Amino acid sequence: MARRERCSGCGLYLLVPPEAQTIRCAVCQAITSTITPVASIARPNGRWNHVHDSLIGPGRTSYPGSGTYGIPYVYAPRQPPPQPRPPLSPVSVHGRKRALLCGVNYSGRSYRLKGSINDVKCMRYLLVEKLGFPNDSILMLTEDETDPFKIPTKQNIRKALRWLVYGCQSGDSLVFRFSGHGTRQIDYNQDEVDGYDEALCPLDHETEGNIIDDEINDTIVRPLPRGATLHAIIDACHSGTVLDLPFVCRMNKEGFYIWEDQRNPLFYKGTSGGLAFSFSACDDNQTSADTTAFTGTNTRTGAMTFSFIQAVQNEPGLT
Repeated sequence: MARRERCSGCGLYLLVPPEAQTIRCAVCQAITSTITPVASIARPNGRWNHVHDSLIGPGRTSYPGSGTYGIPYVYAPRQPPPQPRPPLSPVSVHGRKRALLCGVNYSGRSYRLKGSINDVKCMRYLLVEKLGFPNDSILMLTEDETDPFKIPTKQNIRKALRWLVYGCQSGDSLVFRFSGHGTRQIDYNQDEVDGYDEALCPLDHETEGNIIDDEINDTIVRPLPRGATLHAIIDACHSGTVLDLPFVCRMNKEGFYIWEDQRNPLFYKGTSGGLAFSFSACDDNQTSADTTAFTGTNTRTGAMTFSFIQAVQNEPGLT
């Protein structure tokens, strides 16, 4: 289980994962060494098998250009639902909070990043300590995880996205956070204004392919029922419209903004009545980066992530 340690800088209590030796405070940015080593807790390797079986039916549909494996075109479990209920499946409680946080550093690759896993740890702290998300309602996929089903591979991210919206109902607040590489590729179904699909790069994207915006929209945007809210925070290159939402907010440095209508009459990209918001690190034709400029140390963080967390912390009354 995670434990609490007092920050060596500001004195706040930080939530420390069992395997962590140090942790960076999202408030004062101090790096605190953990005091009491905690042995890793074995997790059942099959915990995601139940989620996979309940969410993925026999029929599969491939998205053009998204890799070698297709994905199911379903948003609800098969009937009857499996028993017993998997550990991370939703409970029948109105107004739940749930979050999926993915951080990919691509360790050992020439294009490796150094701040993605730091980013998701800071985001977890923000959600738990500042916004009241229950600890067990947050699923983290990073290369640091010992559970093979929590490594941010393409298949694991797909399963986790379905977990995020599984059983979603009015009053629910969902968060999807991705920190890693993003890309763009040719749009094969002609639903994009600029002729390109935006995509997220999982850890195994070189062999399994990327997760394109069409799939992300179908999986976590379209199923949102009336009264449910999704916030996506995407710190990746080419991420401006990676959720394929029908409207885009264009803002300049002075804070003036306009809403751009990107609806296509041939393709519905909205929700099933809920609200979906996406905060992106850059536009579709731009790149983003992690940096040490904000920390004053060698610790890297995504520029967008750091700015987002600071903005939220400086705005009182957010829930």
